[in-house]
Amino acid sequence: MAAFNVEKITHVHHWNDTLFSFKTTRDTALRFKNGQFVMIGLEVNGKPLMRAYSIASANYEEELEFFSIKVQDGPLTSILQKVQVGDELLVSKKPTGTLVLDDLNPGKNLYLLSSGTGLAPFLSVIRDPETYERFEKVIVVHGTRFISELAYQELILDELPNNEFFQEIGIQEKLVYYPTVTREEFHTRGRVTHAIESGELFEKIGLPRFNPETDRAMLCGSPHFLKDVADLLDQHGLKESPRMGELGDYVIERAFVEK
Repeated sequence: MAAFNVEKITHVHHWNDTLFSFKTTRDTALRFKNGQFVMIGLEVNGKPLMRAYSIASANYEEELEFFSIKVQDGPLTSILQKVQVGDELLVSKKPTGTLVLDDLNPGKNLYLLSSGTGLAPFLSVIRDPETYERFEKVIVVHGTRFISELAYQELILDELPNNEFFQEIGIQEKLVYYPTVTREEFHTRGRVTHAIESGELFEKIGLPRFNPETDRAMLCGSPHFLKDVADLLDQHGLKESPRMGELGDYVIERAFVEK
């Protein structure tokens, strides 16, 4: 177990029957960039059962936070969804990942495009003051099936905008939220790709369509979501970062949460 820290669960929140989040203690030696992920898991039958999870908390916070799906027969999540405060969790000591500001070309607008629990790394990114120093607008786009899956709305719409520190850096004018659902009536309904293709996204937020001169993006979600959105960005002339550590107009996190 030398590659893992043993942390304690400090908080659990069940959003609905399919989603939950939880917080853990954080080893003082753990350092990460906002947007990165770690391997987390549990010891099952004497062996560590690990999966990649984006860190939803900011790198300056004392606890770690994770956002997860629930799968009844999932090897890990079927057990993980039952954790309680005080239970132990294994967390890898070496964070990694492509959703970091350092890999983006300079720009004006940053689009954080996600589906489902793909929102997790962007919860870390929007709590990073540097994000607002580098971009004039930060647009959080979150696509889900149902309204109850639009987790963390209070953080995005209330907690951060009313935080005294973030108020000082003008977050009220900078942070924009665009939620959309596919299977229920909602004021913005449909897939994220449809919102982009139809122009509805840009109409609602009052910005022009993607421009490779000004716009940058981060993508996290299901494999199908990533492919479709990346294709649209390519069509608009934005270029993907070729590899970790090299600059691009958009970056993709392909290590999506497994079952």
